[in-house]
Amino acid sequence: MFGALFGGASRRDRRDAVLFQGFGWDSCQKGGWYTKLKQQLPELKAAGVTHLWLPPPSHSVSPQGYMPGQLYNLEASKYGGKKELKELTSAAKKQGIACVADVVINHRCADIQENGVYNHYSDDTDHKGRRIDWGRWAITCDDPHFNGSGNRDTGADYAAAPDLDHANPELRAALRDWLHWLQHDIGFEGWRLDFVKGYAPKFVDEYVSSTVGAAALNVGEFWVDMEWQGGELAADQDRARQVLCDWVNANNKSCSAFDFPLKGVLQEAAKRTQYWRLRDARGKAPGLVGWWPEHAVTFVDNHDTGSSQQHWPFPSHLVGVGYAYILTHPGIPCVFYEHFFDWGEELRGTIKGLLEVRRRAGIKAGARLDIRAAEADFYFAVVDGRVAVKLGPRLDMGPHLPRAEDGWQQVAAGTEFCVWEKKK
Repeated sequence: MFGALFGGASRRDRRDAVLFQGFGWDSCQKGGWYTKLKQQLPELKAAGVTHLWLPPPSHSVSPQGYMPGQLYNLEASKYGGKKELKELTSAAKKQGIACVADVVINHRCADIQENGVYNHYSDDTDHKGRRIDWGRWAITCDDPHFNGSGNRDTGADYAAAPDLDHANPELRAALRDWLHWLQHDIGFEGWRLDFVKGYAPKFVDEYVSSTVGAAALNVGEFWVDMEWQGGELAADQDRARQVLCDWVNANNKSCSAFDFPLKGVLQEAAKRTQYWRLRDARGKAPGLVGWWPEHAVTFVDNHDTGSSQQHWPFPSHLVGVGYAYILTHPGIPCVFYEHFFDWGEELRGTIKGLLEVRRRAGIKAGARLDIRAAEADFYFAVVDGRVAVKLGPRLDMGPHLPRAEDGWQQVAAGTEFCVWEKKK
């Protein structure tokens, strides 16, 4: 019954998905966020969005939601209450858009101290009326700050909050039950998993497989380190993308990954006029998308890299270059809320136009990419024989210029990018 109610949108072919991040870092401060997003759904549907990534829904010590405490308490969220959230997921489903929840389960903030350390939980009640009264046993024993007594951590430490012991069957059962509730009662159809390097990928597979399934659009935030040579990004980033390939393989391909290596290479190429970076030594695209595009979620910026945090932002005057690349190339593209709604009509129009090109040309995650030039000031590629993309400041394209007599028509252009579409 639940699959019939909530499974529709997620059953579409994930390979033609367009993900939209429906919030920025400060969206929690603006009030009524779920209601605002609900009002914007028709425009997102018209633009071609298929999946809507929503912020962490639960009570949190931090207003953004990334320090969760009471998992079942949706009323304390700064984005809106349970009623507004269910109205949003229901309205999105009617528009054919699947809602993806930001799931923060690597860590959980406790509410009771022991010897001056917060490591006891007795503040939450699940959907069956049972108390979630975890103690030190739920926290990894090697957490350096919170005096846990559970098993050793299966991933990296998260210093700001107690690391949960995913090796404990009781704890995993409780998390699976919570995810089932988010899926079947609240209406989520996919997961964006926060800080997945914090616990073993086999648990990612368990959580996904027991709920929405691998056919849904699930994506993990594995912020992998890149290789640098002094202040210069190294040309070879194979280690970084191999880490992501290994992680996707280890989670049994149930969860894709954000393509952080591609973001790093793409923004360095644009910022430093080094478009040669966009073709690797084997003639493929950089990043995870060059090796495994069906599991690469590509993006220009998100709430961490851009927004008000600015941890690793794309050059602002060349954001159009970023979208010209990810919306015409292989991979599963993710559009950022602030770029679409807050950066002005010109950029919004550019993104809409590029999404329309992607739709008309039928570009999917595994599209065929033919990179014909990748030089310092000039990049040119043809995707599926239908879409041609030029990046870089060079104006003279020489023999690469798509010609009208060959059926090519210019459909988008901006600072350092131009896109053509071949008529059928």
